[in-house]
Amino acid sequence: KFNEHQQVSRIAERIARGEDIALISDAGTPGISDPGFLLVRTCIQQGIETECLPGATAFVPALVNSGLPCDRFCFEGFLPQKKGRQKKLIALAEEERTMIFYESPFRLVKALEQMAEFFGENRHACVAREISKLFEDFQRGTLKELIDHFTENGVKGEIVIIVEGKPKKEEEESE
Repeated sequence: KFNEHQQVSRIAERIARGEDIALISDAGTPGISDPGFLLVRTCIQQGIETECLPGATAFVPALVNSGLPCDRFCFEGFLPQKKGRQKKLIALAEEERTMIFYESPFRLVKALEQMAEFFGENRHACVAREISKLFEDFQRGTLKELIDHFTENGVKGEIVIIVEGKPKKEEEESE
């Protein structure tokens, strides 16, 4: 995380010298919410051919199994931890597509509380945990219900949060 730019340059130089390099991740598809995209971008900029083989990506099964609309969505990955977090949430409050976030189990309740503050506590959401693993779990409900659940029960594992987009005006009026 803290030396990714130096590592990318070093690896790109090795590839340019003729070495074959594979980028493999133990946390889903490389390049999705990790610095792997920097290596791909650098290689493309330097005219180095890249190839991507499909692999596991936690957000796709989390989205599909959330029960929320998945015809239009935006992947936000990890929210900024400090600087820019509030500004990002304010901007996303108007997003009409289903939103996908990654979050640490240690920051889950705080993230849900902030989403409830900016999106409204009645916004529907799903917290998917440990996708495709032994303890896979999906908790669905309003942001308020999810805050209550995870405050009471705690959470472990890799987390994907799926939040419904802002309802369109005609949907709000018909409710």
